[in-house]
Amino acid sequence: MFRIKQAATLSGFSVDTLRFYDKQELASPSMRSASGYRLYNEDDIDRLRFIRHAKDIGFNLDSVRELLAIRLHKDQSSCEDVKSLTAEKLSEIDDKIRELQQMRAAVKRLHDNCCGGAESAEQCTILQALDSVRGV
Repeated sequence: MFRIKQAATLSGFSVDTLRFYDKQELASPSMRSASGYRLYNEDDIDRLRFIRHAKDIGFNLDSVRELLAIRLHKDQSSCEDVKSLTAEKLSEIDDKIRELQQMRAAVKRLHDNCCGGAESAEQCTILQALDSVRGV
């Protein structure tokens, strides 16, 4: 059995995150000691590592909760269920990439239109362009 600090180290989460997951009933410890310490077993650590991996690749807590439910009841779900969740995540990532590409293009235009000289910033084209967006 592992106390919360050990479980945090093994899972890559902070102690506060483990407490939060416990309150959210996302990853509760298997038991508590007589003095109330959270005690995690190997299965609990595996669950935490599963959560860590899912979070690392971008799944939010709601999706993680769904994945955990499927993981717990594999016989009641299909690969299609899991693939559907990953398809949603891929769509979100693609949307974010498009948004970042648009942001990059806008910043690049600002950058490319600036002389970048040593003169005063009073006539800086970047500042002027940002001011014109606000309507100043």
